[in-house]
Amino acid sequence: MDTEALISWSLENYQSLPWRRERSLYRTLVSEFMLQQTTVGTVLNRFEGFLRKFPDLESLAMEEQAEVVKAWEGLGYYRRARNLHKAAQYIYKDLRGEFPLSIEALLKIPGVGDYTASSIIGIGKNERAIAVDANLERVIARYFGIYLEKGVKLQKEIRHRFKNNEIFQSEKRYRLLNEALMDLGRTYCQARKINCLTCPVKKDCYAFERKKTASLPKLKESKKKEKLDLVLNRVICTNAQEQVLIIKREKGFWLEGQYELPTFIEKSDDEQLNQYPKWETKKEPEADYKTSITKYRIINRVFILSEKEVESLPGNHY
Repeated sequence: MDTEALISWSLENYQSLPWRRERSLYRTLVSEFMLQQTTVGTVLNRFEGFLRKFPDLESLAMEEQAEVVKAWEGLGYYRRARNLHKAAQYIYKDLRGEFPLSIEALLKIPGVGDYTASSIIGIGKNERAIAVDANLERVIARYFGIYLEKGVKLQKEIRHRFKNNEIFQSEKRYRLLNEALMDLGRTYCQARKINCLTCPVKKDCYAFERKKTASLPKLKESKKKEKLDLVLNRVICTNAQEQVLIIKREKGFWLEGQYELPTFIEKSDDEQLNQYPKWETKKEPEADYKTSITKYRIINRVFILSEKEVESLPGNHY
């Protein structure tokens, strides 16, 4: 692979991303947690604001988790915020603020897996490591012609080849290489939208030369998951001071640690579901809207109730 052309292309187009300025291990930790399971555009709108509130490891580690989750609003997948907070606390308190210097030691940090550990070494420290995410899986499988199923097996094979100097053996700019591969994977070499003609490294690409881009990497056979119908009753209640009643979600429940309106199960195809107390009513809702979470198709029915009416509802969650 012509890594010189790839890195030059990446630097010209994407070096201005805020997490690529003012490098530090802490900023790398935050950005990598944020970039998991979301888009660059989403993180662009939140990264600098989060860093203004938590400019260093100590300020993040010493803050209450609820405040960290609040600052995370807009990024979704709030478990990442809680894991980032736990990781910061562990590094600050247990490791005295010193980031570990090896993949093995980084993997002991709560919430840190192979990808984040490799990112901290390869991107944060600019030392030899490859951070294999979905983008790198696609790019490397297509370029080198690796016929393995997307997921753990393919990731393991890529790390094995990298460790044994079978790929990128002469490259020393690990930070720029990792970032350039990620940039390529989310622009020209996407899962369904592939633009080989203007790709900076199409020369010698196995998939491009053999017209195999659509079949690499191999995809798992998808099993259609059954969706279960769920009807939830959402309650809006205000007091004399026009304060709205909200509840804090308990540990082990959906949206753990976050606040929402009092909610009840009206009807569910899942008889084992116990996320909310049950309340069936013949009242007509003020409105309804559809959402979904995991395997559930949800109809949310909105009711406006008085404080006295709310007091008579089941459950002790409010």
